[in-house]
Amino acid sequence: MRELVRTAPPALPAVLRAPLAMTGALAVAVLVALGILHFHDSGLTGIDAALLPSIDGVEPPWRYVALVVDFGGEPVGSAILVALIAVVCSLARRIRTAALTVLGVVATVAVTTVVKPIAGRTIHGQFLSYPSGHTALATALALVIAILLADRLALGRTAAVPLALGLALVAGTAMGWAEVALGAHYPTDAVGGFCAALAAVPATGGLLDRVADRL
Repeated sequence: MRELVRTAPPALPAVLRAPLAMTGALAVAVLVALGILHFHDSGLTGIDAALLPSIDGVEPPWRYVALVVDFGGEPVGSAILVALIAVVCSLARRIRTAALTVLGVVATVAVTTVVKPIAGRTIHGQFLSYPSGHTALATALALVIAILLADRLALGRTAAVPLALGLALVAGTAMGWAEVALGAHYPTDAVGGFCAALAAVPATGGLLDRVADRL
């Protein structure tokens, strides 16, 4: 097993290391900046007030669409998605990428869990909202899928980077919209969750490769 892990393709392909590292650094800056801007806020303020008339959410039928998307970020839905992606990575002989699927999600959830009480932002007067864990999780899984595709298709940097960031943006936007539509988060909470995943997944992948190479 040790030899299998050591010789497996990297969790983070070489063409994505530097671009995702730079993107991750920028994401950390945005995550911190928004956390400071909305430190212990409660209610619509700033950018969110300009974007939303209220935090009551949307009515059917769009509410049903939002609930379906939201399920992917719930414990059962996310566990199913993580398991499916990890299995696909294993079947594709990307053992490190399979490990990144699990560890990247764990790291992303850990970041959002730690930041929430520090930022102290609340919605509906009592629920910690910044950053959005659902948005972070969806972004993290999309990023792992993009990394797998870039590696399997042997894409160069000019194609791999847009693929990775594009899929992450689509997934993050979809989940972020669902959370705002359900009245569970403010728009900037979704941006914070998106940034948390962009920072956590590449960092986890780099650390995973370093450890695996030393086995």
